[in-house]
Amino acid sequence: MGLFAVSPYLLARAVDDGLAKGDTGALLGWTAALFGAAVAGAGVSLVRHRTMTKVRMDANFRTVRVILAQSVRLGPALSRRVSAGEVMTIGVGDVQTIAGALTVVGPGVGAIVSYLLVAALLFSVAPLPAVVALLGVPALALLLGPLTARLQSAETVYRERQNALTARIGDLAGGLRVLNGLGGKGLFADAFRQDSARLREQGFRVGAVTSWMQSLALGLPAVLLAAVVWSAARPAALGEITVGQLVSVYGYVLALIYPVFFLVEGTQLLSRGVVAARRVVAFLGLEPDSGPPPSEALDAPGGPAVLHDPDSGVTVRPGALTALACADPADGVEVLDRLGGYTATTATWGGVRLDAIALPRVRERILVAESEADLFTGPLRALLAGGAGPDTDEALSGALRTAAAEDVVRGLPDGLDSRIDAQGRNLSGGQRQRIRLARALAADPEVLLLAEPTSALDAHTENLVAERLRAARAGRTTVVTSTSPLLLDRADVVHLLDGGRVVASGPHRTLLTTEPRYRSLVARESGGQAGAGERPGSGGPAGSEEMAR
Repeated sequence: MGLFAVSPYLLARAVDDGLAKGDTGALLGWTAALFGAAVAGAGVSLVRHRTMTKVRMDANFRTVRVILAQSVRLGPALSRRVSAGEVMTIGVGDVQTIAGALTVVGPGVGAIVSYLLVAALLFSVAPLPAVVALLGVPALALLLGPLTARLQSAETVYRERQNALTARIGDLAGGLRVLNGLGGKGLFADAFRQDSARLREQGFRVGAVTSWMQSLALGLPAVLLAAVVWSAARPAALGEITVGQLVSVYGYVLALIYPVFFLVEGTQLLSRGVVAARRVVAFLGLEPDSGPPPSEALDAPGGPAVLHDPDSGVTVRPGALTALACADPADGVEVLDRLGGYTATTATWGGVRLDAIALPRVRERILVAESEADLFTGPLRALLAGGAGPDTDEALSGALRTAAAEDVVRGLPDGLDSRIDAQGRNLSGGQRQRIRLARALAADPEVLLLAEPTSALDAHTENLVAERLRAARAGRTTVVTSTSPLLLDRADVVHLLDGGRVVASGPHRTLLTTEPRYRSLVARESGGQAGAGERPGSGGPAGSEEMAR
């Protein structure tokens, strides 16, 4: 931009010193200088474009990297602190907006420098055009300032509604089959349609402000440049400035187009960048589940030890298979989360408060396997190994056999090397559940906490899993939440929970004869089993119902 500003000066010298005086040497000399400035400007423009592209991509990748690092840092707290839709919107939309805003920073600085340079050169020609140019850009800023604030406000509201709608899309996609089965698809579709309409209306508001800013960005600079030309034309008509100086004024006007454009455009992009950056900063400000500082962390038990949850009264003996029978499955999940240190907990492990032990030590030895844990896309072998467990075919085969999932592998085109879609969408519901169980077993933790590991399986498959699970986990601590009599009968001890508290404990058969509430709960479960490999309603894209059809 500085070379653009200098070019009119060189042109004026060529006119006044060469053409006006008939000096060929001076004309050729100043023309060569003008040509050199043009070539240098083209070369520097190439470097500028490469540099700003690098800045934009670097900003993009750096922002993505810190967002991913924060997501990993939050760990299990991520899904409780922020929706998946918000993370997706930040990672796709806000990152691009921030990168685009940084792209105008370099040209913005150049615009200010070249603007001051042009004003100084104009002042050497005539004071009036310089004054008009110097006062014009601040006037533009005053006119665009309120619009910029309004754009930020409208963009913020738009982003919030966009985030809510994205989260709703994720919820709908994940539970569409359930909604359809319950007859609630139309209700949620109407709610989604209304949210979409509100988002569209807010988008129109953002578009209205943006269109005004873009119109003013084109119109007001034209008015300013016309005023500068007019202020220089009058002195030329009166003979106060030379012809070359008048030509240079026109050149300076053209040179002002770039800085004014970048200043106005940069204001708009920076305004959007601020909104996006606030969302990213808010996400980076989230804190993971609290744990003791490393210097204050206590040692984990040296070997297998008793787990106890005072909030529920659940006690887990080391090396035993313990079952939690709950009328409300959520009660069992809450107990497992506390025993695994995934939520605020007063649970103890070997008499030591679990939240006083260094979290990495807890994660190394205690594994909570949720019934809806994420399944990542990739080869089945890598999915089962999990990046931390055993990676030999023998170890994986053992885990698959315990989970009664050998038929899942046999049914895939490439066996363990078959590619699994995200969330296991190319598997049925029962197949996904058995793969999740096999992955947890392959990790071979000292303490394994399983949430409803067989809820989508038929009685025959569930019986196989129950027998093999007890044998595979013999001598190691295992806790399952279930109301299936097939699993409960093989547990060393069963805790009956009501309202999140233990109301009875003992072997399955003893509770059947002594506890009416337990008998009622188990009888209700045993009367609801059906299917050919999976329970009704558990199928995914390749579920048993679809295969039967």
